[in-house]
Amino acid sequence: MQTITPCIWFDDQAEAAAEFYVSVVPNSRILRTLRPPGPDGSPGAVIGVDFVLDGVAMQGINGGPMFPLSPAFSLVVSAPTQPEIDDLWEKLLADGGEPSQCGWLTDKFGLSWQVIPPLLLDYLADPDPVRAGRVMQAMLTMTKIEIPALQAAYDGS
Repeated sequence: MQTITPCIWFDDQAEAAAEFYVSVVPNSRILRTLRPPGPDGSPGAVIGVDFVLDGVAMQGINGGPMFPLSPAFSLVVSAPTQPEIDDLWEKLLADGGEPSQCGWLTDKFGLSWQVIPPLLLDYLADPDPVRAGRVMQAMLTMTKIEIPALQAAYDGS
C-alpha cells in the first residue's frame, strides 16, 4: 500500500491536468474530484483531484498562483522502447508543452517530466567509466532521448 502521495499544486487547472495525465499515461484513472458545495448547496469549484498514474496515487490541488510549478519537481516516466518515448514525448508536449534537454520537458500545465528508457540509468551506472562517460556525453546533446544514439555511445561505435 502506498503511504506517500505526491500532491501537485496548480493555480486552477487540477481537474484538466489530471484528465490530461490519465489520458496520456496507460493504466491511469481519476479516483475522485473534490468539489465542496457552495453556500446554497450547489456544486462548488473543484479544489482537488485524486488520480492514479500507472499505479501511483497522485493528488492535484487548485491552490492559486502563489506557488508555480518548476523543474525542481518532476515525474520520471520509464519508457523502454523508442516508440514509447516518442509517443509520450509527443503527447506531453501537445498544446503548449516545452521540450528541454536530456529527456526533460514541461507540459502545457507547467509540470516537468523526464521521459527516459531504463537502459539509460543502467548505462550511466556502468562500472566502466569510459563507457558511462560516452553515454553521459551523448545524453547531454539530446533533447528527447534517442535509444539508438545511447546504444552507439555505450558500444563505442
